[in-house]
Amino acid sequence: MDMEKTRRESIRWHILVAVNSGRPEPVAEPLVLSAIQSIPMECTARELRRELDYLEGRRLLTLKRLEGAPWIAELTRHGVDVVEYVIDIEPGIARPKKYW
Repeated sequence: MDMEKTRRESIRWHILVAVNSGRPEPVAEPLVLSAIQSIPMECTARELRRELDYLEGRRLLTLKRLEGAPWIAELTRHGVDVVEYVIDIEPGIARPKKYW
């Protein structure tokens, strides 16, 4: 089992959940990082930005990148559908199996 891959995919899921918790308002990256680190899960600010960028590339969230300021994340319609288990998800995000 590749523990680093598992950790990255888990961080991606927790990012989506944290940003979803802030809806309908966008969520700043320090709040997302704090939520992930409270799990507890090791995640640096650099790792967070890498995974935010990955999720933006998958069109699950949008980012506002302001020079010298924290990034701001907001879920897209597809991101909301993923978090709410409305649509299937491709590999790369460790979404837990639906138990209900």
